[in-house]
Amino acid sequence: MNRFVLILVFFLTFGSLNCQSGASPSQTGDVPANGVVAKYSFEIVNVYPHDPDAFTQGLEFHDGKLFESTGQEGRSSLRQVELESGRVIKKVDVPPPYFAEGITVFGGKVHQLTWQHQVGFIYDANSLEKLGTFAYRGEGWGLTNDKHSLILSDGTNRLRFFDPATFQMQRSIAVVDGQTPINELNELEYVQGQIYANIWHDDRIAIINPQSGQVTAWLDLKGLLPPNQVSSEEAVLNGIAYDEAGNRVFVTGKLWPKLFEIRIKK
Repeated sequence: MNRFVLILVFFLTFGSLNCQSGASPSQTGDVPANGVVAKYSFEIVNVYPHDPDAFTQGLEFHDGKLFESTGQEGRSSLRQVELESGRVIKKVDVPPPYFAEGITVFGGKVHQLTWQHQVGFIYDANSLEKLGTFAYRGEGWGLTNDKHSLILSDGTNRLRFFDPATFQMQRSIAVVDGQTPINELNELEYVQGQIYANIWHDDRIAIINPQSGQVTAWLDLKGLLPPNQVSSEEAVLNGIAYDEAGNRVFVTGKLWPKLFEIRIKK
């Protein structure tokens, strides 16, 4: 083997290895090389009325309509709400013993989780007529979709992806900040290719890479609702909705008297 061939083999072999050792941003979860996760703040764009008796478990903005799922046994519901006034336009009660949880709109249908009964409900997005049910294992907390899969949280640091047609699990990811598991993932929203997740009893929203599970940023919403308007220990931040057409982000909480449109400051 002549010198030229030896040099060519060496270059192809070790050059290939060097190229493979580098990871793209999506492979590393978009976490900076120094391992520091971004921290975002907010500014309030608009403030709207919100039912202070609504134990908000899910929030969704779709085709100009605001949907809300409220929890607690005997008080659970699915609602269509007028954004500007907070008025409930349509409402379907969820009967005991079910405790309603997160919602998402997919294929013209509202999908709604329940907490511990391993069953979800499906409604027509226009009439809120109940169309059927779907089953899953474990608890149901938050729900969103990426236009291909339903994405479910169950109170752990795991997010599961389901086929909307068969409700069979496709895959799951473990959500971590660096190496630290982020547990109690709650209400979810899919925003511009990232998953936004409320953390139960936390004023922060985790922004998550849907492929790797890495937290790429934290959105700190501390002080969004004035302390003198917090009615109980359970009146916590829980509810994220994204208006894709208008590029607007809405947030609220359980038993909050207000719903906020916010602008994220990076």
